[in-house]
This record gives sequence, C-alpha cells and structure tokens, in this order.
Amino acid sequence: MDIGGLTTVVANSAYISARGSFDGTANPAANRDKKYFAKLKLPHITVCEGLRESLDLHFQSICVDQPIGRRLFQEFLETANEYKGPCRLWKDVEEYDTAEDKDRVQKAAKIIQRYMEPSAKYFCPFLPENSITKVKEGHQEAGDTLFVETQECVLDFLKEVPYTFFLETMYFKRFLQWKWLEMQPVGEDWFLDFRILGKGGFGEVSACQMKGTGKLYACKKLGKKRLKKRKGYEGAMVEKRILARVHSRFIVSLAYAFQTKTELCLVMTIMNGGDLRQDIINGMEHLHKKRIIYRDLKPENVLLDNEVELKDDQFKIKGYAGTPGFMAPELLKGEEYDYSVDYFTLGVTLFEMIAAKGPFRSRGEKGASKQLSASVHSDPSVEAKDLKKRIINDPVTYPEKFSENAKSFCEGLLAKEVDKRLGFKNESCDELRAHPFFSEINWRKLNAGILPPPFVPDSKTVYAKDLDDVGAFSTVKGIELEDKDKDFFDEFASGNISIPWQEEMIETGVFGELNVWGPGGGVPDDLRRESIYEQPPKSSTCCVS
Repeated sequence: MDIGGLTTVVANSAYISARGSFDGTANPAANRDKKYFAKLKLPHITVCEGLRESLDLHFQSICVDQPIGRRLFQEFLETANEYKGPCRLWKDVEEYDTAEDKDRVQKAAKIIQRYMEPSAKYFCPFLPENSITKVKEGHQEAGDTLFVETQECVLDFLKEVPYTFFLETMYFKRFLQWKWLEMQPVGEDWFLDFRILGKGGFGEVSACQMKGTGKLYACKKLGKKRLKKRKGYEGAMVEKRILARVHSRFIVSLAYAFQTKTELCLVMTIMNGGDLRQDIINGMEHLHKKRIIYRDLKPENVLLDNEVELKDDQFKIKGYAGTPGFMAPELLKGEEYDYSVDYFTLGVTLFEMIAAKGPFRSRGEKGASKQLSASVHSDPSVEAKDLKKRIINDPVTYPEKFSENAKSFCEGLLAKEVDKRLGFKNESCDELRAHPFFSEINWRKLNAGILPPPFVPDSKTVYAKDLDDVGAFSTVKGIELEDKDKDFFDEFASGNISIPWQEEMIETGVFGELNVWGPGGGVPDDLRRESIYEQPPKSSTCCVS
C-alpha cells in the first residue's frame, strides 16, 4: 500500500470511530472533549436576564418552535394541577401521530377516556363539545387528522394564561440562561476535523465533530480569496441565510457559521440513508413553503448551492441557473418561472434513477454537466445548446423498465407546459403524494421519521473518494482582502443557529446534565439574584501540613 492509500485508511478509521453506528446506538458523549464540555456552562441569571427585552416572546416561537423552550414550558405545566391535563394531552396527541397503525385505535380511545370524559381526572373543559363529538365518532378509523382540531384548541388554551404565568417562573429564567449560552461565539477551535468527504466550487467539505457535545457534522469550507475572485459573496450569503431558515428532516440543516483566517465555514447535518424519491418531495415542499426555489436538483446534489428566495410579494422570477439537461423549458426560454422548475428537475432526476441515463441524452452520450449561471449564459457549450433544443421540443421516450405508474408520474413532472405539470399547488405537494406511483408509501410515518428506509448505509464504510482522488485547490493569486471584505466575513460568521443548536444540546444529553434544579425541584442558586452576594459555605475539611 502506498502512502496515499495508507493516509486514506487512517483517515477513514478515525472518521468511522467518531461516527459510530447509524442505528441510534452511537454515544456522542463518549467523544466529548472535557475542556470544551466544561465551557458549556449556564450563567448566573444576573448575566442574562436582560435578554428578556430583546427576544421574540411569542408563544409559538418559544414554546413550540424552540426545542429547549418547549421542554421547559412542559416542565412548568407539569407543576400545576390545572395544566397537567392539557400538557399530557399535547404529548399524547403527538405520540398518536407517530404511532404504528395497529396501535392508533387504542391510543385514540385512551385519549378520549383521559381527557374528553367529564369524569376523567385530566378532563379538559376548554375543548369544544362538537370537537369532542367528532373525535368520538371517528376514532375507530384512526385517521391522520383525527386530533388536528384538538391540538389547535390545546395550544390556543396554553398560549393565554398558562404562558403568561410561565414568563414569571424559574423555568423561563432557565430558558434565558440557555439562550445566553446559545449566543456565545464559536470558532474553529470548537471543532475537530476529520477526513475530506468531497469538493465544491469554492472549497472542501469535510466531516467534523463538535468538541463540546461529540456530535458529528459536515463542514463546508469556502475559501475567502476564491470567493472574492469569483464574485461569490452574494451567493454564499444567500446559501447561508436559506440554510439557516429551513428546518426539515429532509434537508440538511445549518447548525453553525464561523470563519477561520482563510475560510468561511458552514457546519451542517450529515444525511444518512433514506428513500430519495419521497425525501426529495418532502424536502422540496418545505423549501417552497418558505418561498425558496432550488433550481438545481440532480442525483449528486445534496447541499443547496443554487437556490433563490422569492420576496413576499413576488410570485415569479427570471434568471438562468442550473445544470444542462435538468433545466425546465420555461427557464431555458428566458421566461418568468416559479416553483414548477423544481418539479421538472425532479422528473429528470427520477428518470435518471430508473433508467441510469437522462431523459434528454442518448445511451452513452456524455458531456460536461457544468452548472450554469447568469455569468456564463452568454457562452453556453455546444452540448448545452443541443440539450436546450431537446428539452424544449422533443418528447421523452421511456424504456421498458418503467412501470406504468413510474411513466405516468415522470410524464406529469416533465410536462413542457407549466399548467399541466405536477408540482406544488395550494401550498402543498399533496397532488404528488396522491399519485399511484406512491401507493405503497405511508407518508405519515415518513414525515415522522419512523418509516424504515430501504437502504441503510454500512456504518463501517466511508462513502467518499480516496483522499488522493478528491484533488486539491490551486492557490489563489493576486487577490488581497480589504476591510470591506472583512465586514462581509464578520456578517457571515453568525455563530450558532438556534433550533439545530438546541436539538444538539438535547440529543447529546447536555441539556439533561445542565438543567438541574434546586432541592425538591426548587429554585437553584444560579437563578436566585441574591445568591451572587452570598459567600460560599466554608469547607469543614481540615488540612494538615
């Protein structure tokens, strides 16, 4: 074995050891760095109580969207007898939503018995009688929407008086402590780099580990000088902002953004396993609900790198971007377009997954799949021109390996007329989910993350090229970084992203270890303002010299 091969083996071994298994049995805490874990310390309340004036205090934001806020609010509810019923109903409905089909009727019956009967210990009198009647009449069918109205009523009740009381308790003060910790700066010293997983247009993507928690991530590194030379600042900021906005199990999430002397770094979740067809649809729907058009879906794309965001009053845009052979006809013709372009690319992607070739390429035909943007629109390759004509004018021929449902679904996605194309309509992708192509898919389980994937990666295998085959970037010459560049870098390096950071604290056990209360569940010293003036108790230990 040569030196390069040995380097790859060593790098793979270190990465596999840190990654552990994919089945949920890996223990991130075992890989923590004690020095950095010790830095994850909640401050005294006097340090962070001023955050109350600057935080978004809406109920939805704190008690529903933010994982730690939700945990603490539910802890508070469990301390008051009058709120235990709504709190437990909230949790039981969520448990019903993710339960196996065979268990749902029984769980529905228990919910009715515990919370909807006037004689029940935890009866919830705020539930409308007509809502209770609907649940009782439909619980034998155990449908996906059985408790939707019930859950809305629960949250409407909790966001009033219970939430007002919560804001004056030690549980909310503890939330302020966690928000302060969340806002603390992080830099490259907080992360341990492992092997390179791939290479993008502006830098490398490597595996990395957050030292304080032990959680493994992927780190996308954008060379500062390379970004400046190729006028990539705007695109990099758009990518960072969009990744920070989206939060779905079907799309990589941004957890941290920081800078080094030479690079801008995006630390993101690593995706392992799954069924691409359904995951792509759910991920695409999430983006479109956020008014984001992707524009460059293709089999090898996992990370967002060519997306555009619609303004609130904007419904269509113009602009040339994507990969030859994947772009929709209306985009190629220079017309205005909307989310529909993404469903055309989905059709091309699905066709390629089934046929092992693109719908607009002949068998064995090759060519550059270079991503195009407005900057190169003026000089497209000859192959791109040929593909453009095929996409706009030619019908798609389907090999025999396509089932009737697969062919029908692809035809719906690859329709050249936008109004005939399957896609995102009425704020959802339900039209796609209802297609016979997905007749065997349990979408509820998929959305809840409990549908077993058809493919689970081997935890002892690294799905990446050998290090020698990844290639290295050449040195960027003739580019000097100025003060205005540094201002952009500082804006880009915004630190922790709230929801992924809170999820990391919970998933890795840090929340449970730090969220300690006083004796008997009372107020701990770090939440007592007066404790800062108190002397620590004297030690009774006698030292003899």
